[in-house]
Amino acid sequence: MSKLVIPRKTVYRLSLYYRALQRLRGNRVETVSSAALSKAAGVKPTQLRKDLAYFGHFGTRGLGYNVPALSAKLTDVLGTTQLQPVILVGAGHLGSALLRYPGFAKEGFEVIAAFDADVEAKRRGIGVPVLPMGKMAEVVRDRHVKMAILAVPAVVAQEVVNELVAAGVLAILNFAPLMLQVPDNVVVNSVDLAIELENLSYFIQ
Repeated sequence: MSKLVIPRKTVYRLSLYYRALQRLRGNRVETVSSAALSKAAGVKPTQLRKDLAYFGHFGTRGLGYNVPALSAKLTDVLGTTQLQPVILVGAGHLGSALLRYPGFAKEGFEVIAAFDADVEAKRRGIGVPVLPMGKMAEVVRDRHVKMAILAVPAVVAQEVVNELVAAGVLAILNFAPLMLQVPDNVVVNSVDLAIELENLSYFIQ
């Protein structure tokens, strides 16, 4: 059966709803109204209901959504019911900081290995194995890795992405300041920290 195609912005908001539901579960809340959940996620109630409607009918009129049940459904939709293997490429300052972030496993992602051109200098103090770039394709194929985090300089980013795609990676979180060229079946989410700061700068003038 073909996978349901939904807008990328909707997928992003599903993660916001899931985070809000997790906070409610932490406070032992069993039921939440669409108004309260949408407010916690920073969207309008009509947007929340439209997004969830892609996956069926949720909630009871006058009562709201069952928090544990909706959390379980979103976990299933987002593909985080079990740990997803992820690799990181580029174990420099930013990459090393990402490797030390403890939140990935809690949200369903396991960074199984990192890759760098200068392995010996990057192994210290990192719990994840740091391997030479030549091992990357082998690990991707052997461990059935479909997701990668890219934290390499822009000058080599496209070359590395070409290798990742050839090995079978289908989703890339890109921290390199470069628009990457990938096939239509590969998804790239880019995070350019300088651009984000520039956007914030506009609002403090």
